[in-house]
Amino acid sequence: MRKVKKRLKMSRFEKLLYTFTLLLVVLSPVGIVFTKATLSEVNFEVEKAKKEIAVQNKKNESLNMTINELASLDKIQEIAQEQGLTYNNENIKTIE
Repeated sequence: MRKVKKRLKMSRFEKLLYTFTLLLVVLSPVGIVFTKATLSEVNFEVEKAKKEIAVQNKKNESLNMTINELASLDKIQEIAQEQGLTYNNENIKTIE
């Protein structure tokens, strides 16, 4: 007696389902790696921007200190004397 092997035919839907599942299994790790690489690159750019901001903040603080030094009364009087001007308190009027 011979054994007859019966083949089950898959429907189009089952073929589509198996194909989709296989693609999902293959492409998921690739997608995860791509996403993590992109996230890493974005984090690198953020850290770079933070460093640039910190450097700019230090420059701004330095410039503010220079402005305060140049705007002091002693510095103004020194520059006025260099220009041949004199400080006369009687010419200063106070507005209240």
